[in-house]
Amino acid sequence: MKSHTSPPAVVLVIVFGLLMLLIIYNSNSRNEVFHYATLRGKPDLPSSLKNWGAKSGYLPVSGNKTLDRHCSQCVIITSSSHLLGSKLGPTIDQSECTIRMNDAPTTGYSVDVGNKTTFRVVAHSSVYRVLKRPQEFVNKTPENVLIFWGPPPRMQKSLNKVIQRVCASFPNVSAFVASAKRMKQFDDLFKKETGKDRTTSRSWLSTGWFTMVIAVELCDKVHVYGMVPPNYCITKPPPHKLPYHYYEPKGPDECATYIHNERSRKGNHHRFITEKRVFGKWARLYNITFSHPDWD
Repeated sequence: MKSHTSPPAVVLVIVFGLLMLLIIYNSNSRNEVFHYATLRGKPDLPSSLKNWGAKSGYLPVSGNKTLDRHCSQCVIITSSSHLLGSKLGPTIDQSECTIRMNDAPTTGYSVDVGNKTTFRVVAHSSVYRVLKRPQEFVNKTPENVLIFWGPPPRMQKSLNKVIQRVCASFPNVSAFVASAKRMKQFDDLFKKETGKDRTTSRSWLSTGWFTMVIAVELCDKVHVYGMVPPNYCITKPPPHKLPYHYYEPKGPDECATYIHNERSRKGNHHRFITEKRVFGKWARLYNITFSHPDWD
């Protein structure tokens, strides 16, 4: 007796397959030379990140919801292996609001990273990995809010439809997508803070960049767990090797990844170390602290 797959399921599988092909294609299209661009005018941005306005910057995946959650105190849980063995889970779960990134899981790691998730910030390149495990990332905790970001053309043409299909199965989930205007503001902010044009220099903003800005928008006070300071990877003697992600023990070394991305002059790369220098500046402006490791 032959089994049959329902048409909606077949369509969803096909869409996911096409999505993965797009991600693979784009990850292999990195062949341009990195260069710096001169500033041609000051970006038109509010003087403070606190004045950006989260309600207008993030559009609901469905319905007429607004991102109006406000927290007095937030913690950002990075994906760094520095958290392994920390036994910070109970402390993290006592926080008012907890922010996680992409497909960093809590199952199996809760003793070190906790279970609670208030916001999860997801990059366009991680959409498939998050949505294919809804019980871990979408519907595990009732208060979880998903915030997706990505290039507007790509989000509008394909990813939004995938996100809508999955979230429709979980009506209690609140999901938002960064608007085209907000995405441009993120680029303009990078240019304002670093003097580097993100587009012409072929730099990719990291999910950490988006997460930090969103946290400042939504929270009065932010504590970041697991993020190394800007000079950590270039100290002598060099720090001992650790996997880039705590949930990928056989993955690339953290510092090797940071240094390669920062120094590479070919292709598209995250400028992790440059971003961390900006975060250090923001720490003094927006009540941000860092631990495990501590920042001086």
